[in-house]
Amino acid sequence: MATLRASRAWTRRQFLVRSTSSLAVAALGTLAKPSISRAADRPQIAGGIQSGDVSDGSAVIWARADRPARMQVECATVESFKTIMASASRDALPDADFTAKLLLNDLPSGQDIFYRVRFDDIATGIAGESRVGHFRTAPAAGQSIKFVWSGDVAGQGWGIDISRGGYRSYRTMLENRPDFFIHSGDHIYADCTVPSEQKLPNGETWRNLVTEEKADAAHTLAQFRGNYKYNHLDEHFRAFHAEVPMFAQWDDHEVTNDWSPTGSYDDAGREDDGTPRLVSRARRAFFDFMPIRDVGKRQGRVYRKIAYGPLLDVFMIDMRSYRDDSWNKGEDHRGWILGAEQLAWLKRELAASRATWKVIAADLPIGLVSLDAVALGNGAPDRREHEIADLLGSIKRAGVRNIVWLTADMHYTAAHYYDPNKAQFRDFEPFWEFVSGPLHAGTWGPGELDNTFGPVAMYQNGCSEAQGENLAPCFGLQFFGRVDIDGASGVMTVTLKDVDNRDLWSVDIVPQPQPRPAVVAQHS
Repeated sequence: MATLRASRAWTRRQFLVRSTSSLAVAALGTLAKPSISRAADRPQIAGGIQSGDVSDGSAVIWARADRPARMQVECATVESFKTIMASASRDALPDADFTAKLLLNDLPSGQDIFYRVRFDDIATGIAGESRVGHFRTAPAAGQSIKFVWSGDVAGQGWGIDISRGGYRSYRTMLENRPDFFIHSGDHIYADCTVPSEQKLPNGETWRNLVTEEKADAAHTLAQFRGNYKYNHLDEHFRAFHAEVPMFAQWDDHEVTNDWSPTGSYDDAGREDDGTPRLVSRARRAFFDFMPIRDVGKRQGRVYRKIAYGPLLDVFMIDMRSYRDDSWNKGEDHRGWILGAEQLAWLKRELAASRATWKVIAADLPIGLVSLDAVALGNGAPDRREHEIADLLGSIKRAGVRNIVWLTADMHYTAAHYYDPNKAQFRDFEPFWEFVSGPLHAGTWGPGELDNTFGPVAMYQNGCSEAQGENLAPCFGLQFFGRVDIDGASGVMTVTLKDVDNRDLWSVDIVPQPQPRPAVVAQHS
């Protein structure tokens, strides 16, 4: 990934109110003056533009061209681009399906940054039109933080029905003006097709926008990439990602349902290192299309820490790439879902964090019973639960305070309070876990909680028995969560919301100098 370092000689201007026109083609400055030629000669931005992994002084910029081209990026602190603080380029070539991303460094804290993207044709030098995006860098001390999270997009065949508003949750999340968005996984459903029509229980018909790559379950690299390109066909998806940086992780449907690294999924065989080729292709497509930075020496590592100012560290974990293949059953009671290396990293980084809040962004919940996840049912820790018990015990012994878990995956929304007094394993301090999704997929009813770590459902919202399961997005049970951290008091407010931007439930949590978190108030 190319790296762009910015000059320190810039002015700090207040964020300008964004207009619809700011998402359209820019009409100012050097990048907004393409060579005079026929429109067909100019390289185009294919889909949207994205930023991601915005941290203390850095961010990743992503875009995709429609041909071999050179991505040109300029940055400014004002939307007029009167003063360019930095510029750089990166080639978008066929090997990466014409995607390109740049790492921006040396950015000011707590600053609105506008970036402008253009592609120049490599063969002719002809310049395409420009598009403008925006992100806000991690804040300095005393500044408040607001972010959203969710997951699960285009699942169960519920694709883009333009007549029903497309991916409406993205429009609603943008109305909340978050500083960033945590995508908890299932960006795509590579194993699910998107048919032209699906019947609804009320007798109406859901009509999808369809593409060739979504006609079959993904097996080839082109099909995996086509799943990501499908999402960029939605106008709300494009508008959201141009304005809000994403912290991306993955779950199972980026590959196939309930996958594990040692499983066998098709007849494509394995790479030299033993990785199934299906997983290898899926991982490559994920990194081609995600605005995610390279971390560590291991290529394609998803787990990482994102430092977001003195109030917040976000720990993006990976519960897919290092798990066992036991399906949580059988005679062998060993099991792992994080793997030894990642578990050691997480314990170490949590203990070292000096941020007020430590958010663990997980691709699966802890206490919801599933053969594919962590929880097995009531009782003492077994199999994969041993790793979670080890982690929770380590957190208590290290005196790490103010940890909150966020996830999606279950296709409903819930607030879980983990209480050691109600648990079979009690060597941990109480903590909150919040579940919220899907963004745009079928909705399910609330699942079963086990008592291993003592979760209590403080709030749940999903399908009723009368509604059945896999309820289509048009029925309104699509969910995301919003987190507000007050810059003065440090109080974290977590609000569970729906596609119509209704506040369903919220809780205020006071940061504690001692391990036990305290709840100030709960609101229904």
